Amino acid sequence: MTDPTSLPNFAPPASAPSAPAGDNQLQQRVLDALQSEGFRPEVDADGDVSYKVEGQQLFVRCVDGEPAMMRVFGQWQITDDLPQDVTKQLLAANDVSLSLNIVKTGLANGNLIVTGEHLVSEADDVKTLVQSTTQMVLTAVQLWHQAVTSDGPHAATSSEPPAVAQAMAQAVQEGADGAQQ
Repeated sequence: MTDPTSLPNFAPPASAPSAPAGDNQLQQRVLDALQSEGFRPEVDADGDVSYKVEGQQLFVRCVDGEPAMMRVFGQWQITDDLPQDVTKQLLAANDVSLSLNIVKTGLANGNLIVTGEHLVSEADDVKTLVQSTTQMVLTAVQLWHQAVTSDGPHAATSSEPPAVAQAMAQAVQEGADGAQQ
């Protein structure tokens, strides 16, 4: 393992050609997908598409290019009724990130940040990507709440599967048991 204090110096990345001004093809596809599902998306001052789902404010950042990149994200203030131990909050975020594909969780300035990212080609079904990633982001928030209020185990501190993974496995098993009845 490399000594982290002696990381190599890399040359800055070459400038990638940017999309022409006003060429927001992916953003338009996202707006169309959300509108077709009955949402009222808006483009905010940062150029992100904003929309509400189940009372939760979410955003989609679109970066045109080849391939284009789409990031569905939200942020939630960590309220006083939740554990204020930052280590516990970070352990919960780590558990969720390690337990789910596509979705990442982290903390910034007292907020839980959850993102789901995709590289998007012209052939991709943006509507399905937005729908599924929206649900993944909201599920990750719920899982983080479960993890931060539990006593573990946590992936970083135990050889046992994290409590989040155990809860997900239990939900899958209960669903399978219900389907058999």
